[in-house]
Amino acid sequence: MPWKQGYTISDEKTIPDADLRWPDGNRCCVSITVDLSVAPGPEGIRARDFRTSEAFFALNDGLEQVLSVLRQHSFRATFAMPAVIAEIRPDLAPMLVGQGHEIAANGFRHEDVSALARDEEAARIAAATDILTKAIGYKPAGWFSLPRQGDPFAGGTISPHTMDLLIDAGYEWFGNGLADDIPHYWVTDVAAPRAILALPYYYHFDDQFFLMFPAKGTGLEHADALFRNWRAEFEAQYKRGRHFSMTLHPQGSGWCNRAALLDRFLTHARSYPGLWNPTGTECARYWQKTYPPGTYLALAPSVWTDYPGSLS
Repeated sequence: MPWKQGYTISDEKTIPDADLRWPDGNRCCVSITVDLSVAPGPEGIRARDFRTSEAFFALNDGLEQVLSVLRQHSFRATFAMPAVIAEIRPDLAPMLVGQGHEIAANGFRHEDVSALARDEEAARIAAATDILTKAIGYKPAGWFSLPRQGDPFAGGTISPHTMDLLIDAGYEWFGNGLADDIPHYWVTDVAAPRAILALPYYYHFDDQFFLMFPAKGTGLEHADALFRNWRAEFEAQYKRGRHFSMTLHPQGSGWCNRAALLDRFLTHARSYPGLWNPTGTECARYWQKTYPPGTYLALAPSVWTDYPGSLS
């Protein structure tokens, strides 16, 4: 899939620091996503993937370690859940909701949909929505297409139809948008205009790019690089009054030494006053009310130029 299809998503103009505000006078928005997928690659989760030691750890001890650290610091997270996880572990979604977290969809089985026919992708969105609705008792408002361990694209993969299909299916927001460091509108039809709200995602604040793809050794011995990156970016975003987003995987951050680093980071973050820690839907609904697309979606002709032989 040409990268422009998946990444050049909006012509909006970002909101300057001076015009950005969060509820109740808070200084910075801090959002945490926990990816519950155990998909090793673009084919998504297969039956045999649930039988691996990594999957068992992710959905048991690793998840409990992450939840324990979140509870200790009173942070809530949005859990990106593939529908098949909700079927295999029917206890999981109600438990997470009961602890104050949110469930958002992460595909039917977190598969790559970029080559699917429109009708097939729509059917999978409908099936995932139905399964998760039954699991949590209400329709999920958010959808993720997060990267898998074997993905060629750091931001995950979508099809040319995904955003329109999500709008048609009634989704309020998409969870891993790369076009801005604050919530922004993913435009599917400039003339209409037609758009879905996207929440910011940075692959370099996603633990798997530090812990699952080590440049040397096992990754266990240099996880502190992730901590330093989280801390530096949080401090920068807090100073500007913007949005800090991080993504965790229980099979990555659930190990004891890594959970200790997460504990250190959240301790550091909590020392700063004026943090707003919403779920994805709380953030999306606040943004849509405060910065509605009719007022704040500033569309302009693209400055992009295609060249023969380019992958654009």
